[in-house]
Amino acid sequence: MNTPIENRYDFVLFFDVKDGNPNGDPDAGNMPRTDPESGHGLVTDVCLKRKVRNYVQLAKNCTDRYDIFIKEKAILNTLINEAHEQVDVKAKEKGEKTEAARQYMCDNFYDVRTFGAVMTTGKNAGQVRGPVQLTFARSVDQVVPQEFSITRMAVTTEAEAEKQQGDNRTMGRKFTIPYALYRCHGFISAPLAAQTGFNEDDLELFWKALINMFEFDHSAARGQMSVRKLIVFKHDSKMGNAPAHKLFEMVTVAPATTAARDFSEYADSLKVPIQADMPQGVTVIEKV
Repeated sequence: MNTPIENRYDFVLFFDVKDGNPNGDPDAGNMPRTDPESGHGLVTDVCLKRKVRNYVQLAKNCTDRYDIFIKEKAILNTLINEAHEQVDVKAKEKGEKTEAARQYMCDNFYDVRTFGAVMTTGKNAGQVRGPVQLTFARSVDQVVPQEFSITRMAVTTEAEAEKQQGDNRTMGRKFTIPYALYRCHGFISAPLAAQTGFNEDDLELFWKALINMFEFDHSAARGQMSVRKLIVFKHDSKMGNAPAHKLFEMVTVAPATTAARDFSEYADSLKVPIQADMPQGVTVIEKV
């Protein structure tokens, strides 16, 4: 399915966390991100894109067209320089190195042709506006982050051990959210996909990555995170057949009546529209 995508897509993603920290804020001691006015939990789009990148890196091992530009310990200008070295000699002679390097990055790096990138930090490879975009995820209900003291039965230096007379304990803090269900909206543009080369194979890989992104991201802070629902709206045309916000409004979930501690508190009230209610030219697909 190496063909360019011919349809616009909008989607709604629900995921949850139990006794974990879905997206800590490094400027606030790694506390879970929250809206200070409403008290709702937040997870940034950058965090979710990181999970997708990590899944693709594991699934494809950075081979062929599936290398990852923004990955751990990457030196971005080195990768951009390599693109300039690889571009066709004719492009250099015509003074089209920037466009050729930009195309090389789109062809070889999955996250560039999917999410876009700014590649003007060294040798100029241009800027790419990615066809796939995500909003911040926001919790359905307010969250109350909890703080816990933790103890490590060891110290890092002999000086610390001497001060504690051999007790050798290191105290720390850990933040969690007891439970929260988050909602995120996403958009996929066919015209922008045509510019970056994002095709049907890339789209299928994106759906897989979105559904499975937490399955390979378990840690002490994120031990219980799960994708609960992915609802996709497929438009018959490249430009779309209905406003995205109208489609999103058709997906509803009621706030929990008590302090929620499990997805079962929301499962019965989460309503997905049926095809009969869809605007003309839009198909609803329930991926999860």
